[in-house]
Amino acid sequence: MLKINWKKIIAGAVAVAGAVALLAGSSYLKPATVNAASNSSSVSAIKKRGTLRVAVFGDLPPYGWVNKDGKRVGYDVELARRMAKDLGVKPKFIQVNANNRVDTLNSNKADIVLANFTVTPERKKVVDFAKPYMKVSVGVVSPKKKAITKVSQLKGKKVIVTKGTTAENYFTSKQPGVQLLKFDSKTQQFNALKNNRAAALADDNSYLYAWVKNNPKYTVGIKSIGPKQYISPAVKKGNKSLLNWSNKEITKLNKEDFFTKDYNSQLKPYFGSEVKPSDIVLNNK
Repeated sequence: MLKINWKKIIAGAVAVAGAVALLAGSSYLKPATVNAASNSSSVSAIKKRGTLRVAVFGDLPPYGWVNKDGKRVGYDVELARRMAKDLGVKPKFIQVNANNRVDTLNSNKADIVLANFTVTPERKKVVDFAKPYMKVSVGVVSPKKKAITKVSQLKGKKVIVTKGTTAENYFTSKQPGVQLLKFDSKTQQFNALKNNRAAALADDNSYLYAWVKNNPKYTVGIKSIGPKQYISPAVKKGNKSLLNWSNKEITKLNKEDFFTKDYNSQLKPYFGSEVKPSDIVLNNK
């Protein structure tokens, strides 16, 4: 009669299970990438589907928001419409917050992000950025009566930021003496400032200029802190098809002066005289 060594069988099973668990767990350490054979966001797949799914903000004038007539408008939204037109498809807008832009790409809910997405080394690890179309830096807005004009005034005080933004990253890494009050959306953060929940609010300076024009009790006391940064379209890591097309599209639109025209129609009415097209637009022809 064959004698079965159950101890060896159980030990072997445990070893195999452990190896499988280790391999499964390792997938979480890597950014989501695109399988070329099943890329639902490739240029050919987008054309076949007939829609370009674009992740945009819904509460960030003048870049991406819904106006009083219920229409999506803004600088990024106009770029999205033009890119869809040049692809020969219709745009389908997917509304996002700053902290779920990457997840929206990786879960295949959107093909591309056009939501004031600043290029950073950390983000480059998890998404692919196309050529930039705008330049920005972090600014700080505060009440005129208690204006913050230098970073040293913020030590030990609360500063409002939106989660997942370059402003949050800057203050976390460079200004540890500042207490951050974090919110999920732009609407929430500006309401918090109006309710005096912090001494100041930090965000991209370009739309802080627009906000203070409509809120004259506040001022952008610090117009620029940290390095100059750039705004680019983002696609899922490894999506070379849409990335290459987007790079060519940005180059073409620059030659047409599309971004200057987009600035004049979408941004200029919301900015004060202190902001010029050259402060925002990149003319890389």
